[in-house]
Amino acid sequence: MTVPPVAQSAGTPVVYDFRQPMTLPRDHARVLEVALTTFARQWANQLLARLRVPVQVSLDHLSMSTYDEFVSRLPAPTTLIQFTAGPNRRPAIIQIPLEVTLSWVDQMLGGPGTPGAVPVRELTEIEQNLVSDVMSRVVADLNYAFAGILKVDPELRRIQHSPQLVQAVAATTTVISGTFHITHGDQYAVAAFMAPAEGLLSALRERQSADHRTTAELAAETEQRQSLDRAVQEVPVEVAVRLGPVALHPREVVGLAVGDLLALRHPRSQPMDVVVGDRVLAQAVAGTSGSRLAGLVVNVKENS
Repeated sequence: MTVPPVAQSAGTPVVYDFRQPMTLPRDHARVLEVALTTFARQWANQLLARLRVPVQVSLDHLSMSTYDEFVSRLPAPTTLIQFTAGPNRRPAIIQIPLEVTLSWVDQMLGGPGTPGAVPVRELTEIEQNLVSDVMSRVVADLNYAFAGILKVDPELRRIQHSPQLVQAVAATTTVISGTFHITHGDQYAVAAFMAPAEGLLSALRERQSADHRTTAELAAETEQRQSLDRAVQEVPVEVAVRLGPVALHPREVVGLAVGDLLALRHPRSQPMDVVVGDRVLAQAVAGTSGSRLAGLVVNVKENS
């Protein structure tokens, strides 16, 4: 098990480079922290659904620097998930330690997924396809996380292993990066997210300028929204756990009689849907709670 680093106390001084005074405005930083925290929660849900073990992903730090400084902090070799995002299709990167990615692949293929079970090496083509399938779902959740800022519409491009060979943007380009702590079983790792600052800051400035309401109006709207949220929380809803639908020919439906058997055709490895009305909110696997049959939720679809 890797021991996480000790967090700095609030009073610990931080070195400031006056040659490159890159700081995020407090209000912009707060909005981005909320978005990336939401993204981290969605990321953990996606991993939980695929790995079937508890996974925690949490945002640790948000900063602004040059692309060259961001790349210089990355280990080599590593896993670099490259994708494009935003209206102008700007490049972005998610970095994950290579040993963590290999343990995920090992677990998805039926292995133990324990630290050191797979020697650290570059991913094979098959392994890249497995990781791409998982990460395409992960980056898709950026749409939900950044819904109040801009339309992300991410598109996965490729997976690389050497940060020095990835020239996503110019070395002096200002980027916004975030570091995440990932706890997977007995493993503890630090991952990173990077996106050019220009598009994000422009969207944040437009969002700020569009909201020109007075403090009293904002307070009244917040109070109304909180009252509505509290009222909605008390409304009873009927939740059902259902198997996949069965397709039948009309002649089979017409010929149904008491005692006939219908094959459900629901694979054991596929979770069941947790639905409210006709909307799928989560997936669950069969389980028990005491002497009663129950469904264990393994994936929550917050953006459904």
